[in-house]
Amino acid sequence: MKDFIKIASGQGFWGDLIDAPIHQATKGSIDYLVMDYLAEVTMSILQKQKIKNPSLGYARDIPPLMEKLLPLLKEKKFKIITNGGGVNPISCRDAVFETAKKLGVKGIKIGIVTGDNILDQIEELMGKGASLNNMESGESANFIKDKVLSANVYFGAEPVVDALKLDADIVITGRVTDTGLTLAPMIYEFLWKMNDWDKLSAGTIAGHIIECGAQASGGNFLGDWESVKDMAGIGFPIIEAYPDGNFYVTKHPGTGGLVSVETVSEQLVYEIGDPREYITPDCIADFTSIHLEQAGNDRVKVFGIKGRPATEFYKVSMSYADGFSAVSSLTYSAPDALKKAEAADKLLRTRLENLGLKFDEIRTEFVGYNSCHGPLVKKRDDLSEVVLRIGVRGQDKEAIERFGKEIAPLILTGPPGVTGFAGGRPKPSEVVAYWPALIKKDLVKPEVVIEGI
Repeated sequence: MKDFIKIASGQGFWGDLIDAPIHQATKGSIDYLVMDYLAEVTMSILQKQKIKNPSLGYARDIPPLMEKLLPLLKEKKFKIITNGGGVNPISCRDAVFETAKKLGVKGIKIGIVTGDNILDQIEELMGKGASLNNMESGESANFIKDKVLSANVYFGAEPVVDALKLDADIVITGRVTDTGLTLAPMIYEFLWKMNDWDKLSAGTIAGHIIECGAQASGGNFLGDWESVKDMAGIGFPIIEAYPDGNFYVTKHPGTGGLVSVETVSEQLVYEIGDPREYITPDCIADFTSIHLEQAGNDRVKVFGIKGRPATEFYKVSMSYADGFSAVSSLTYSAPDALKKAEAADKLLRTRLENLGLKFDEIRTEFVGYNSCHGPLVKKRDDLSEVVLRIGVRGQDKEAIERFGKEIAPLILTGPPGVTGFAGGRPKPSEVVAYWPALIKKDLVKPEVVIEGI
């Protein structure tokens, strides 16, 4: 058993800084590089790509990234764990193998975790007693089952641990939880038991802290953000983990950014509900038990974490087609920029009503005035410019198309001082809605496959 391990965050989402994983692998020593690519909407996007091309459905940034990472992996002996396999971990693995062959890299094993994609099993699973009702609203899944675009079970760390036990150098998964990517190497290296709830909760919280990349190391920092140095060269966070469950949040020396009690605290409250019950497939972590201590420059100790047993359910992330939307904007200049924009909004809504068009929702924002803080903003008449941004959503595609034809006429038949119309008429785009559900763990099972080159 190692005395400690270093787990480096390489991506916080699909589209994060492309070179961050390279920097993590080259600017200091690490044992694991974890890369989180998946969000709820990402799964539906990947599923659409796979339907069009069965060889796609994964984060296509991965193969070109591996051109740089594979030689480093061989040289420095770290492991890579990513959920960038999306809805097609097999094709992602094959693409990485092709990259390895092109580079002449041999002697690597890739483990894939599948079984989370239940899109083709919905009817069967509902027949076995899985209601898949909306866990927030209670609505019946019968409402959406014919419109589902993607359906993925959130597996936890255990199948990733299984892949590591089979000596995988790289683990590529589908919808494994963000936190599970970081927890897995702790379980594997420190021989933690799957019912040691305090330690599993500690690893889960470590994963939560680094799952959003540099958001824990000074990025998007709401505190004294001007004190964050060298944001252009920001270092992504690293977990220095110990067998007893205590860990440190840090980053490579010489990189930009900031790791402090404040930056870590901000990340801790990201996307949580009841802080006493952070529910994952692996455990229930109690965020109220967390203790933070500044333990040096860019180094925060995290300790004292408590947890409780996992539930009998997995969460299921489903998406479904829910009509169409279109958004457009116009810019109004001073004098009276806001008054002009408000008048244009009222004029457009009147014309849409006179045309008899029906929408599920019409939403207007006045960018530069109230798009961030809405009704909390005090009225101002001295704004030099305001962007009118208006969108519609509904089931009638023709109504959405007609909305798009009413924007350009505002330029010559509405208030003066208008500019900013470009790109042609806004086109209807499909609305993808989110449907969270629960499923008993005994109804689905992850599968782990290891292959080498």
